[in-house]
Amino acid sequence: MNTNGLKQALYNEKYIKMFAKLYGDKAKNAPERYKALIDGFVENFGDSDSLRLFSAPGRTEIGGNHTDHQQGNVLAASVDLDIIAACAENGTNTIRIKSQGFECDVIDLDDLGVHEDEINTSAALIRGIAAKFVQMGCKVRGFDAYTTSNVLKGSGLSSSAAFEVLVGQIINAMFFENSLSAPIIAQIGQYAENVYFGKPCGLMDQMACAVGGVIAIDFYDKGNPQIHKMQVDLSYVGYALCIIDSGADHVDLTDEYAAITGEMKSVASVFGQEVLSRCSKTEVIKNSAEIRKKCGDRAFLRAMHFFDDNERVKEQVDIIEHGLFDDFLKKVKESGYSSFMNLQNVYSTKDSKMQAVACVLAICADYLKESGAYRVHGGGFAGTVQAFVPLDLLHEFENIMEDTLGKNMCHVLNIRPVGVTEL
Repeated sequence: MNTNGLKQALYNEKYIKMFAKLYGDKAKNAPERYKALIDGFVENFGDSDSLRLFSAPGRTEIGGNHTDHQQGNVLAASVDLDIIAACAENGTNTIRIKSQGFECDVIDLDDLGVHEDEINTSAALIRGIAAKFVQMGCKVRGFDAYTTSNVLKGSGLSSSAAFEVLVGQIINAMFFENSLSAPIIAQIGQYAENVYFGKPCGLMDQMACAVGGVIAIDFYDKGNPQIHKMQVDLSYVGYALCIIDSGADHVDLTDEYAAITGEMKSVASVFGQEVLSRCSKTEVIKNSAEIRKKCGDRAFLRAMHFFDDNERVKEQVDIIEHGLFDDFLKKVKESGYSSFMNLQNVYSTKDSKMQAVACVLAICADYLKESGAYRVHGGGFAGTVQAFVPLDLLHEFENIMEDTLGKNMCHVLNIRPVGVTEL
């Protein structure tokens, strides 16, 4: 379909139903947003008779803070903010992806090795994803893509993971006959981030963005993570999910995230293991003196957080399935306390005067008190706070956040039932 025909089709029944599924009560704005996306493609790459549309959601971590990279358990969900793309083959051996507001990334498919000068760039992610598909026998060809995003950057909603699974699904759909499942797409994204981008991330972010909905994931067998989809309707139980922007971003914090992974693994190595999921809390406590001497006090505390939060996820799943939402909220708070005290990812020790996330948590605690729940969201150190707010308090809560933090700092999100997809 040519671009003008596709823009007109955005208002037909097929797309209206899809938009409703992806965006819920925010669907009314979707056709205009996708029209602007198509116009952006034409402006950058010219008209096309074979344009295709894709969407990859951001994600929210609900339980299990920094447990995934230790092959533990997590609870996560996709949300109704996403990265969208318009794509078409270009008849060359080059991938060109232009993201709104950024320079165009150009990847030569004849050169898919790691580029040291691309570390920490989107080009590295694209190259790594293409390389992995080629390794798997996919005949990747050149294509053009234009993307726009409303996933808040630095928000803990995983804009990078959404981008990774978006590129993966584009290649999967256009050149691999959709032969790969969503979990495999997620693993390809993680590979690109670990090997090409240079960040030792776990797999939770990519998995939540790829699979969609509310999912509990057990990463104990990292080659075959166990995924359990769950039904959660926050409005039915009288709550809203809020993500509050602290005003601080994740720039220059890769070392802080890497330190969490490294310190947890250093504790596991005391027992001849690679990750903490292969150890027990009992033996870590019993050998705490040796661990603290070899690995440091913070490493011991971070290991304690892992065991507690890992077990907490299992409890949260059981609680949700039994409809005990008040008990679930208590577990959210417990996770937040553990993240602050033991995991220590609420602020960076590089600049202890900057504690934006802690300030937001303090404001949430002062207002919500025993109502709802709140915790550091995502990787931590900067970025956002997650809050579950009773619907009857939501309007006042939003006003307080706006008065204290500024406009557009509190975002009310819906859980999206669909992961990365072609429209």
